[in-house]
Amino acid sequence: MKKILSLALIVCLAFSVFASCAKEEDRTLILATTTSTENSGLLADILPVFEEETGIEVDVIAIGTGAALQKGRDGEADVLLVHAKTSEEEFVAEGHGTKRSDVMYNDFVIVGPTSDPAGLKDIKNDVSLAYEALLNGSFTFISRGDDSGTHKKEKSIWANSSLEPAGDWYVQAGKGMGDTLTMASEMEAYTMTDRATYLSMKDNLDLEIVIEGDSILFNQYGVIPVNPEKNDLINSDEAEEFVEWLLKDETQALIGKFGIEKFGQPLFIPNAK
Repeated sequence: MKKILSLALIVCLAFSVFASCAKEEDRTLILATTTSTENSGLLADILPVFEEETGIEVDVIAIGTGAALQKGRDGEADVLLVHAKTSEEEFVAEGHGTKRSDVMYNDFVIVGPTSDPAGLKDIKNDVSLAYEALLNGSFTFISRGDDSGTHKKEKSIWANSSLEPAGDWYVQAGKGMGDTLTMASEMEAYTMTDRATYLSMKDNLDLEIVIEGDSILFNQYGVIPVNPEKNDLINSDEAEEFVEWLLKDETQALIGKFGIEKFGQPLFIPNAK
């Protein structure tokens, strides 16, 4: 009888250990984020550090900000890393996310062919005048056209300038930032891009920066844990752990160093509060 009880106890203990280990090994996180964080190489640089430190495996879904926010609304992601602050704040106010925190920023720039047929370099840092010149001259402009953070910003600039882009010259790609830049390069066209993605692809593009420095081109990124009440599948503990990790000083330092060695400048400026 004692041998049977001992064997049963051993089996129970072994099962408990196995279950515990399996639970640890199965810790996962779905991160819905922008194409810029992936195209720039930032995620490939910092996520292995997070996975090593926490044992949490991150499944990245790199899509436009609008699509990422919809993933959150549908309960199909655990945490969002996006860049359209007004839309992010609405997302939280509507109860889809628990909170929003600033993470980092960079800026948008207008890029175009080196010949610069629209003469945008002469306009210097006024993006509204640049858009007006593109519209008046019908110079080909490639829009993301995908409700991404970049697309939202582009549309807001047209609207604030009381301009309505339309015609064959205004091409809506419906693609991510990397594909849009490639398309603009091949078509000798202009487009708006985040600086990080452009710099990471610059060597393979026949495009150069023609407009930069306008304050309206500021590009803030935020992180939002999805409300766990969405469904029972939301990994809220892992999402909170990711947010805490992303905002801590050591990770902010990693973000601030990214790009310096290769490009001579950081691609993102950390500004967590």
